[in-house]
Order: sequence, then structure tokens, then C-alpha cells
Amino acid sequence: MRVLVADKLPESSVEALRQVRHSVVVEICSGDKLRDTLSSKNSEVLVVRSTKVPRTVIEHASSLELIVRAGAGYDNIDLEAASESGIFVANCPGKNASAVAELTVGLMVSLDRRIPDNVSDARIGQWQKGTYARAKGLKGRVLGLIGMGKIGQLVAQMAQGIGLEVVAWSRSLTPESAESFGVKYAANPIEVAAQSDIVSLHLAATAETAHLANREFFAAMKPGAFFINTTRGSLVDEDAMLEALDEKEIRVALDVFADEPAYKIGSLETRLRNHPSVYLTHHIGASTAEAQKSTGDEAVRVINTYASSGVVLNCVNIAMQSSATHLLTIRHLDKVGVLANVLDSIRKCNLNVQEMENQVFTGRVNAAVARIRVVGTPPKKLHHLLKDVHDVLAVSEIKL
Repeated sequence: MRVLVADKLPESSVEALRQVRHSVVVEICSGDKLRDTLSSKNSEVLVVRSTKVPRTVIEHASSLELIVRAGAGYDNIDLEAASESGIFVANCPGKNASAVAELTVGLMVSLDRRIPDNVSDARIGQWQKGTYARAKGLKGRVLGLIGMGKIGQLVAQMAQGIGLEVVAWSRSLTPESAESFGVKYAANPIEVAAQSDIVSLHLAATAETAHLANREFFAAMKPGAFFINTTRGSLVDEDAMLEALDEKEIRVALDVFADEPAYKIGSLETRLRNHPSVYLTHHIGASTAEAQKSTGDEAVRVINTYASSGVVLNCVNIAMQSSATHLLTIRHLDKVGVLANVLDSIRKCNLNVQEMENQVFTGRVNAAVARIRVVGTPPKKLHHLLKDVHDVLAVSEIKL
């Protein structure tokens, strides 16, 4: 396949793609240049990390079949535009979980011990041991986790290892699964905020999670508590957060934030950068050599599987359940033109095919079974039309 790698990917991953005879172009690009490169190279697969893939790029990529996000989140890709164009979007979930969890724990310790401020003062020749020797310590305090996917689970394990108690909420978390993780179950994010000395977000950025950390959330937090975000800036209402910083003396560590720069090197313009209660890092949660290799290997696996079988691993824009109302099962001889005539009969009855699979049996004379899910009630004439198709053996129908 023709693959465009538009973001930095480990050289070992690029070489792995070339070894199985994919045509790979590595060109770090975005915006209009990305659009033009996809078009000029007739790329069938696009691999990105942080590069944005908007509608304007997707609509001009006539050869594109698959976009692979070499990471867990995929909010930099216009899913609606990709779906409208019949382009698969896949991600690489869980492959950078250890790296993000490690940074999260590092930020907890940094907030408690004020490590960045310690270093900053030392570098300008100021010795303020009395100021910095007042940490509460983490042992015995309560960590609240919003999200218990792979990253949240790893953070919980690491935190428990240094003596923190953990309370958690996630849409999929139950009291029983919380017990299996050794954490206390909370019914909603507000409960987590109210019970915790430290709160850390580990949810994907979706329409449902936008501004999850809002005024109600910050109002529920304890005075002087810590707040950590290593997922996406869209989860946080920054106006509400800034109010809580000043009114409740909450302290914050962010690896992600609103209006984050898209470039690798340049100026940083954000109202957060000079606030004394905010520590900012450079969206480096997944940026370890181990995480990038693991993610690159998974991107290769997704592409190779699609090229060899048409199956899209980790696909994020395929409907979990179609709107099909009826299942037609057609047993037929495996001969040229049989399925074409079957589909033509369905078309004549004005039924829309939502899903279809065809399996061939072993034997001297090959037979096959086609399972076709359609929208709409099949009229009686359809059965007559199908049975009149030469080499159709039997027809059955089930209402879904």
C-alpha cells in the first residue's frame, strides 16, 4: 500500500513497513502541505500523531482508505468527515499507557514537593530551604481518578505502591470491578472531586467529556487539593479552574491545556504560564522511547492487517450496531454472478444493504452462505425473486 507518514515515527517502524513492500513516504507536514502531499502521492494510508487531519484535507484525499493515529486519542482527526468519505480511522490504544502514568505520578510528586520552584530558585542562586521543606507528603492521602482505562489502572497501581489511597469513577467501572482494582468506587466525577486530595483525569476527549472539570467540579474539590490533567485540554473549563486556583488555593499540573501550540518549537502564549499555582509541561505524556516504539509497532500491525485482510484493528468510526431490521440468509452455489443477482433482487425491492458476509463450505461442489442485513421489511415478492435466481439453494429471513 502507499503509506504517508506525516509525523515522526520510529525508524524501526518505517523500515518494518518497507520490509513488507509497502511504498512509504515520510514527510512531516500539516495543513495545505498535508493535503497536497496526500493528493500528489495518491496515498492510501496516512499515519499521524499530533498533526491535525481536518475536513479540508480529507475531502481532497481521493485515494485515502485508512488514517492511523499513532497514539490513543484521535480528536485531531475529523471523524465525521472521514466517515462521510468511507475512510477508516484507527488508533493505537494502551501503547503509551506506562509513559503517561509515569508522568502523572511525577507531577503528583512535583506538586507536593514543588520541585520546579525548587530548581528555578536554585538556578538563580536563591536558597529557600525553609520555604520548600513544608510538603505534606503523599502517603496516606487520597488520589481520585476520573477514568479507569489502561492509563488509569496503571496510575492506580503506581499510586498504591507509594501509599496513596485511590477512589475512582469511570463509565464502565462498577463496584465489583473497583474492588478488583483495589480502589474505592465513586458514583460520579463530583464524588471523586469531593473525596480526593489529588484528582487526575484519564478520559478520552469526546463531546460528552468536554469541560467535565467545570465550576461544579472545582467547587467540590477540597481547598488546597491538587489537580492533574495529562489527557486533553478540552476536558477542563479553564475559567472555572483559574477561579478555583485563586479562591480555594488549588494547585495544578497540566501536560495539556487549551490553545496548546501545534508546532514543536516556538513561543508559548497562554494565560496559565505565569500563574504561580500552575505547572505546565510540553504535552510529553506519551513521549518516551519505549512508548513511541510500542505505538509505532502497533501502527505497523494495524496497516499490515488491513493490507492483508481488509480488517481494521482498533477502528474508531465503524458503527457498533447497524440500523438493519432484517437478516436474510441465502444458501447458494459458489459460482460467478450468483451474489450479483441476489443483490439485484434486493435492490428491486428498495431495501438498503447494511452489512454482508459470505462464507464458502468445503467439498467437491462448493456451496456458500450469504448473510445480508437490510433496512426495511422485505416484501413477499423478494423471496420469489431470490428463489428464481439460478443456483440459489434456500432463503430464510429473521427480524432483528
